[in-house]
Amino acid sequence: MVVPPWLSVPPPGYGGLEHVVAGLVDALIARGHAVTLMGAGAAHGTAADFLATLDELQFDRLGAALPELAHLARVNHLLSAADFDIVHDHSTIGPLVAGRRQVPTVATVHGNPVGEYGTVLSDTDRGVGLVAISHTQRGLNPQLPWVGTVHNAMSLDGFPRKEAPSQGPVLWLARFSPDKGPELAIRACRAAGLPLVLAGKCNEPAERRYYDEVIRPMLGPDVTVVLDADRKAVLRLLVEARCLVMPIQWEEPFGIVMLEAMATGTPVVALNRGAVPELVRPGVSGLICQRPDELPAALRRSVDLAPEDCVAHVARTFSTERMAAGYEEVYRRFLAAATPRAAVREPARVTPA
Repeated sequence: MVVPPWLSVPPPGYGGLEHVVAGLVDALIARGHAVTLMGAGAAHGTAADFLATLDELQFDRLGAALPELAHLARVNHLLSAADFDIVHDHSTIGPLVAGRRQVPTVATVHGNPVGEYGTVLSDTDRGVGLVAISHTQRGLNPQLPWVGTVHNAMSLDGFPRKEAPSQGPVLWLARFSPDKGPELAIRACRAAGLPLVLAGKCNEPAERRYYDEVIRPMLGPDVTVVLDADRKAVLRLLVEARCLVMPIQWEEPFGIVMLEAMATGTPVVALNRGAVPELVRPGVSGLICQRPDELPAALRRSVDLAPEDCVAHVARTFSTERMAAGYEEVYRRFLAAATPRAAVREPARVTPA
């Protein structure tokens, strides 16, 4: 199991991909598989064996090409066909370098497979299979070498839950980006007469610039801002919230925060974009709006939804056991169809940095 070098698994705060991988790893091990996790840093919090390619996590270089390329080069040097049946890669550019491996590789696509990222994925080696995290995501670029679709999931173990609908503030929880619609969240809550908590990731230059130039001038006494909250604070905000608002302005490929909200018993009020219809069950675990002007009424009505129905929806549809079974099926089908890899030259030995 290969993860990017930016964050630990699971992460202490922001990091949807890493939370998903943590649940997947432990669920696969519980189902009898031997799993080795390859990432950066000194320690990870899963039951897997761990191999580090770098001594330090590379969060301060998040998104730069060279740290991920160096990490993946070291991953390739650590792999051998005798040790592993299959590689499951979660990195952005893993599909470009996986063709050098003697071990068959499937790669989960965690972003939108269009634009520049779509161009990268279109150059995926023919021996590498891509896995989508939603049917919506897969449909955005159906020509890619997809080998399966498996929804993300999360473990409910130890997850806090509310006992009754909350009269607390509406919660917006995302990175500060126009794609995530924090401006719409502010306007919708003001129109509904409800307080709002903006809890956002805001540590990259583009996020800080957007917050300072667009969001800060819109703030008032009805909006509370929480920047870069840790995991404990995020869970507290979710439990206290009346609902989670998702006024997204792009084709969100999944949206793990919606599962986290519903797992605490907090319903989701979202615009009908991206994978929202695949995650939210209207009238049970949330409300889906077609237009922004429908959001205020939906925010007020969200307290009519039962917390236990939200939790049951996640437990039934998005369990880590179901995700692990889905990936097992992908692994088996991919390995059965894979042709033997041609021998590749022995790479020079590289020691972890």
